[in-house]
Amino acid sequence: MLICVTSEDSPAVAVGPPHPQASLHQVLDDPLEWAAFSERVLPGSSALGGEAPQDWWSYVSVEGMHCAACALNVEAALLGVPGVRQAVVDASTHRARVLWRASDVMPSTWFEAVRRAGYEAIPAHDPVSRLQRQAETRKVLWQWAVAGFCMMQVMMYAAPEYVEGGADIPWDNLQLLHWAGWVLSLPVLIFSCAPYWKSAWQDLKARRMGMDLPVALGMAITFGISTLATFEPKGWWGATVYFDSFTMFVFFLLTGRWLTLRLRDRTAGALDEVLNRLPDVVQRQTADGQWQTVGLKQLRLGDVVRVNPGERFAADGELLDDATWVEEALLTGESRPQRRQRGDTVLAGSHNVSDRVSVRITRLGDDTRHTQIVRLMHDASMDKPRIAQLADRWAKPFLWGVMLAALAAFAYGATQGMSHAVMAAASVLIVTCPCALSLATPSALIAATGRLAKEGVLVRKVQVLDSLAHIDTVVFDKTGTLTTGLTRLETLWSAKHPEGWQANSQALKTLDQDTLDLIAMVGAAATASAHPVSRALCELAQTCAPQGVHAVSDRVSQVREVPGLGLVAQVKGNGEERPLELRMGSLAHVQAGQGASGLPEAAKAATVQVALDGHWVMSLSFGEQLRPDALQALERLRDMGLGLRLLSGDRTEQVQRMAKALGLSPEQALGHCTPADKLRHLQALQAQGHRLLMVGDGFNDMPVLAGADVSMAFAKAVALAQAHADVVTLGEQLLAVPRLIDLSRQTMVVIRGSLWWAVAYNLMSIPLAVMGGLPPALAGLGMAASSLWVVVRALPLNKASTKHRFVQDT
Repeated sequence: MLICVTSEDSPAVAVGPPHPQASLHQVLDDPLEWAAFSERVLPGSSALGGEAPQDWWSYVSVEGMHCAACALNVEAALLGVPGVRQAVVDASTHRARVLWRASDVMPSTWFEAVRRAGYEAIPAHDPVSRLQRQAETRKVLWQWAVAGFCMMQVMMYAAPEYVEGGADIPWDNLQLLHWAGWVLSLPVLIFSCAPYWKSAWQDLKARRMGMDLPVALGMAITFGISTLATFEPKGWWGATVYFDSFTMFVFFLLTGRWLTLRLRDRTAGALDEVLNRLPDVVQRQTADGQWQTVGLKQLRLGDVVRVNPGERFAADGELLDDATWVEEALLTGESRPQRRQRGDTVLAGSHNVSDRVSVRITRLGDDTRHTQIVRLMHDASMDKPRIAQLADRWAKPFLWGVMLAALAAFAYGATQGMSHAVMAAASVLIVTCPCALSLATPSALIAATGRLAKEGVLVRKVQVLDSLAHIDTVVFDKTGTLTTGLTRLETLWSAKHPEGWQANSQALKTLDQDTLDLIAMVGAAATASAHPVSRALCELAQTCAPQGVHAVSDRVSQVREVPGLGLVAQVKGNGEERPLELRMGSLAHVQAGQGASGLPEAAKAATVQVALDGHWVMSLSFGEQLRPDALQALERLRDMGLGLRLLSGDRTEQVQRMAKALGLSPEQALGHCTPADKLRHLQALQAQGHRLLMVGDGFNDMPVLAGADVSMAFAKAVALAQAHADVVTLGEQLLAVPRLIDLSRQTMVVIRGSLWWAVAYNLMSIPLAVMGGLPPALAGLGMAASSLWVVVRALPLNKASTKHRFVQDT
């Protein structure tokens, strides 16, 4: 299929691969096209499971799947291809993630393996996948409509036999009614049942067991027995027809399938919304100043593009026009449109709300925030938690059990007549489907992660939701997590200001030149770190000595960050032959370099100590502000029965003051903690049986984040690609923490309830069907209702709550 987009200014632009198979293979095997639906695995990246630079993760949509057994079949087909190292297929979203090695296999090979298995694989980012998913839903709707119309007509012809009884109706008239039912059932058999026949035939050809095979067998038995009774009513099968039951349970099955497709699109809507936020074509300025419509892949760094109101930005770039309003809720967590002015950065995937603007492209592809978010959401959507893996593993053995139960029903029913035995077996085949069992977990998890994504919280692995539901203690970092960061300079000590210079009462630019030079040097070194303290130093230097920072930047080199302590750098002195060592950070860090001599007693409590070549030169004390919702967030966590801890590398006195303001006891807050100290405290709590959530800034907390049962970081404090946390929130609201835990608990309640429902349904329906007490029509209704019910139970998890928004209006 080829999609073309045309405009008045340029010829058509093709989007998506061409339809012919040979051309499609050429496109898939072109390395330049792989980036559209794949990402290269970095060497040694154990997090992705890859080992060599020729490994790729590819994301595809799989059409033709209807159940968990279909997903297992696709996985088996992919894993059977040499060079495919890993494959994960999600039946609820119809997506697959494939790890393959370019030196051993090309994408067209494993795409073809999926096709031979009876399914169709399409690159996940391709517009064709969206169109085919919509076409599949429309086709199921048509099949449902035909089944419903024919069912009503067949019921009309079957009604006289139910009302009057077969003995009171003349034989010829009764046969005419049977013939009418047979004719009206043919469209249902040929058109409405087509997906079941196709799936069952693929299973038979591959000699495998799928969930549609017992259902198709039940349909074939019901229609076959009824057809024999119509044409030869004196045979051993009897004269009873079941066309009404046949059309009715096909109608019920298609009702469940269509609604499940609709609900699947709703629960997975957040992922699609982010994936499809980039435009297919953009208007790019040519060398002569004209505007040309080009495809997204033709953009290059430095290009100038025009974005109209209502359109989305195709890449990260610099705004060239005066101003506009931009909606970027799914990218930054800001719920309201943000004002962007000339020179500001706009993000790929954000929505231009107000004015037509021009933008110069500064980042494309993997470098954009949009791509990083897509990667996180892809990984989360394809992750299979343990409970889902267990349900999938039991799906196929369960189907073999269904076949045995059908044989038992036939044997038991044979004592009451062959016709009764055949229909009892058909009822067992139809009613006992593990679809509900397989859909219970993924439908709830996708609904929950979709809601989180829409509200600015990204979950790397859905297994995290299970772990979060069992958390009993939340551990917080202080700077940049409970606080908004170091916002203002309060006091400065130096050789010329040993008594302390109060920044609140005097302008920064009134400082003497030597002190300004020191601040400039410190600011130049701090640019190498993204820690909140380093950012505060950079802002201070830019405020009071912007020219000095630029002048001294060439003299500062070999900057090295010591996690949890500070920075070490080399500074070329004026006229000095050797460089001087600059140490800046905590008191312990400066003392380690013998740089505390001459430090005033009052300055020992300062936030940042600075020593040059073993001698103290300056101390800086910054003020911090609690996040506006910190008290409310911690109060909600207490109400949920969770324990609270505060671990910080800051001075104990400062940490205890913060703890008192938050309502924490002295035992709950510890200061002077290095990253190793924090990790030891976490391990001690875990040894006592606690399940921990660590909320940090993502910088010096990496060992602690990795050691906690679940970790969470704020994306504004660190780049998404560097956020080594299980959960990343795009906003800055601490209320995301209690709401995340609450939603995780709700999700697990829904999953457990749905699994118990699926098990109870099968335990009740199988004996009824075996004993012949469940006609095929009710069996079809029960199967459809059971699958639909577990999906409906998950819907409330996807509904955003205005009372508990993760991203609050600012």
